[in-house]
Amino acid sequence: MGSKLSIILFSGTTDKIISAGVLSQAAAAMGSEVNIFVTFWGLLSFTKGEKKMVLPKEFENMGPALAQGMAKEHVKSWYEMIKEAKEMGAKVYACSMACGVMNIKKEDLDPIVDDMVGAATFLQQAEGGQTLFI
Repeated sequence: MGSKLSIILFSGTTDKIISAGVLSQAAAAMGSEVNIFVTFWGLLSFTKGEKKMVLPKEFENMGPALAQGMAKEHVKSWYEMIKEAKEMGAKVYACSMACGVMNIKKEDLDPIVDDMVGAATFLQQAEGGQTLFI
């Protein structure tokens, strides 16, 4: 593939972060440059601590079935997917403005996050590639 995929991850729900994990891992495996920009509610899942399943209210009752289905199909967690994408060169950035607004400091972020950057920096990195908003 050899192109570039940039993902703006605004949501902090597991269903959407799984999508970011699948796409980032697949793109990295295909040789694409991958950049993930985590902002606002997405940041809540990228702070240190246990990674709990968080689903939108309308799908909360489906959590156990989702977990069972993932286990049955041997689907890794979103965290493992993104970690593997990083091992293939993907980068994860936290939005510096959103971190400031939400009082999240660099030391609060999970080690999976490479750096805190502003929107302009991310847009420069994304230039010339495909950008998805999740």
